[in-house]
Amino acid sequence: MSLFSISNDVGFQNQFLDSVSDNFIHHNSHFHTSSIQSISVDQDTFDIFITEKEIHKRMRELAKEIERDYQGKQPIFIGLLNGAFIFMADLIRHIHSVEVEVDFYKLSSYGDAKISSGNVHLLKSVDATLKGREVIVVEDVVDSGLSITYIRNEIMTHEPKSLKFCALLYKRDVAKIDFKIDYVGFEIPKEFVIGYGLDIKQIKRNLPHIYKLRDSE
Repeated sequence: MSLFSISNDVGFQNQFLDSVSDNFIHHNSHFHTSSIQSISVDQDTFDIFITEKEIHKRMRELAKEIERDYQGKQPIFIGLLNGAFIFMADLIRHIHSVEVEVDFYKLSSYGDAKISSGNVHLLKSVDATLKGREVIVVEDVVDSGLSITYIRNEIMTHEPKSLKFCALLYKRDVAKIDFKIDYVGFEIPKEFVIGYGLDIKQIKRNLPHIYKLRDSE
């Protein structure tokens, strides 16, 4: 039976999809959480910090905020590779009442280190035309603020109609930026985190939860 044979009401369909998503995440999160409360990478140990269920609950809330702000518009979501690809893909799947486009920038500032080098390198630019567009930049984590500031300056040269920022994680206490992060998943302290798109030496992006480095302060 198709979803549309159940109901043609969009609101009902969205609630149905969220319910199915909740049940799936609940059962799968139980398996993942019970089996890997902590993981080791080389000599470092990481503990679960934010669960998959918590991530998706907050993501649905962010999607509703974006739908409210962009009714009647067609924003283009610009993801920052590599870290934001999972978050952005999941986020736009929760957006039902607004048409969206996607594109990507790829930057490098960390390499294989845990601390940013302080130098941002542009490895890939967007293919889309951003002039006159409603642009939403999607970032995995706003840490020092170097990458997001670089991208803001870059995009502004394209003369977008509007520019907003969405971050899964925001380290407000350490970020040195002079503009607003409009949509924030979670504000976190100065922790080194991995999973759900975030890496250590380019691995562990595929973890369903977000983990933090034990005794990282």
